[in-house]
Amino acid sequence: MAQEITGYDRVSRYNHWVVAVLMIGLLASGLALDMFLADAAKGPVRNVHKAVGVIVLVLGVWRVGWRLMQGFAAPLHKDWQAKAAHWAHVILLVGIVVMPVSGVVMSYFGGHSIGVFGLFTIPAGPKIAVLNEIGGAVHSVMGKVMIATVLLHVVGAIKHVVIDRDGTMARMTRGV
Repeated sequence: MAQEITGYDRVSRYNHWVVAVLMIGLLASGLALDMFLADAAKGPVRNVHKAVGVIVLVLGVWRVGWRLMQGFAAPLHKDWQAKAAHWAHVILLVGIVVMPVSGVVMSYFGGHSIGVFGLFTIPAGPKIAVLNEIGGAVHSVMGKVMIATVLLHVVGAIKHVVIDRDGTMARMTRGV
């Protein structure tokens, strides 16, 4: 892993915000699929969800690799919050890879192809119930973990802006 840094470069910031927006959209559409949408509306939403998930997988692998090469920014505080933030970042980085991989596993071994906006298609695999179920279970559990971690991450960011006013947010917006 690279040395500790004080701010984030432009690539790291773009990686963060693009993947964050896509991942929040995936978490929201996943909740909608599970809890709110009528069966007739699920097909098109599921297709977009799966296509964006594949894109997040590619971007997520890139993001994790880049983060490992660049390192994490040094915390501005040395306390339990710094440790919590570090572990939240680790969970988010793991999640942006595990979520789409488990979704692909679930789809593939459920006998469903994944079309990625007409660019390419991941063909359906053989129906293997146990692998489909494992993919689904991992996807479901990791989805809940990601929702909780994203919410904590956002609350922490808001705290740094509104209460602490310590410049933490500037590192991910301006690279300071």
